[in-house]
Amino acid sequence: MDLFEHQRQRLMNREAPLAARMRPSTLADFVGQEHLVGEGRVLRKSIEADQLSSMILWGPPGSGKTTLANVIATITKSHFSPVSAVSSGVADLRRVVEEAKNRRGMQQQRTVLFIDEIHRFNKAQQDAILPYVEDGTITLIGATTENPSFEVIAPLLSRCRVFTLKALTGEQVGVLVKRALEDSETGLARLDLEVDQDALKHLVAMANGDARVALNALELAAMTTKPGAEGKRTISLATIEDALQHRALLYDRAGEEHYNQISALHKSLRGSDPDAALYWLGRMLEAGEDPLYIVRRLIRFASEDVGMADPQALTVAVAAQQAVHFVGMPEGNLALAEAVVYLATAPKSNSLYRAYSEVQGDIRKTGHQPVPLHLRNPETTLMKDVGYGKGYKYAHDYEGHFVEQQNMPDALKDRQYYHPADQGYEKDIKARIKEWWKGKK
Repeated sequence: MDLFEHQRQRLMNREAPLAARMRPSTLADFVGQEHLVGEGRVLRKSIEADQLSSMILWGPPGSGKTTLANVIATITKSHFSPVSAVSSGVADLRRVVEEAKNRRGMQQQRTVLFIDEIHRFNKAQQDAILPYVEDGTITLIGATTENPSFEVIAPLLSRCRVFTLKALTGEQVGVLVKRALEDSETGLARLDLEVDQDALKHLVAMANGDARVALNALELAAMTTKPGAEGKRTISLATIEDALQHRALLYDRAGEEHYNQISALHKSLRGSDPDAALYWLGRMLEAGEDPLYIVRRLIRFASEDVGMADPQALTVAVAAQQAVHFVGMPEGNLALAEAVVYLATAPKSNSLYRAYSEVQGDIRKTGHQPVPLHLRNPETTLMKDVGYGKGYKYAHDYEGHFVEQQNMPDALKDRQYYHPADQGYEKDIKARIKEWWKGKK
């Protein structure tokens, strides 16, 4: 590194955000993820022994993925080549691979390719590095906030170990904030700061396990607070609140959180928990989910999990769809909330779901079964002559407007699909069917 490059690096380090400046260079200073890098853990031992295999670091924002990669860069004896999937393409990857080949041949040095936000690479870009991960030209470390099962191609994923990072605890975020306040070289100690305890508690709580959010909000609060008469800057709760503004919710309408939260909503409804159901509805709506997607799932739930125990549930769900379509958002959120509470507190039955699943199974197994002749309409003389409609019993001609007769194909004549539960309206249905079909078991 020449003098100009050294000065440029010093300038970048000085002007980088606080979260970047405070990244540690040793595992001893790394905060959190003890299940991965604690004493005696496999990942820690492999880093310290410089025996790395390709890996994917999967975890929420601010959990330390990039920081851990930087620690690996400092400790390992390999050359470290970082790229960002946001700004890099196949040409950048090929350049790194060529440099890695030369380095391996001339200096006998291994290259670690770190790809930040690897989930943003498309299939072709991931394919471009696959052969070189497989033959050992490069050791890949990918960082992602998205489930690798969805975002990383299977051949590449099979050649990497996936390490799951957890969101930092409030206590761990507090350690990092305290460290930044006390560090005079890369932190904020030179500004002579004093932070109110209420402000610190709010900062840690609103960071929600994201160290980057906490440190960058702290830096903004520090830089926008004017020194007092004695040169001290006092950061109040109001200043921290202003610096944090609105905390963006962790959500990706095309990623794992989309499926996680709709699953949580569905299961809360099934579990008859209106409070949890309202919470997950709010989480999705406030994060920007399409309300019509949610209401489609509510309509499905009304039939699948409530069914005939309360036939009104489907009506309420469809009414919510019409309300959202008519008034839009955010006014439509209360219509969705009303539907969610109704569905959560309705009696539950999956009799319809089970019945139709059995129907599907029998159709696949038995194929095309003919309609019994007595159920067919004799539209022509020929049809009547061959027996269409012969022996059909018209229900309204009998007492109670019911008569027992075979309505199923011969191969399935004794099959019963619908078994009403003892919940809500299905109690009445069960009694009615039992009275009608006395001849059935």
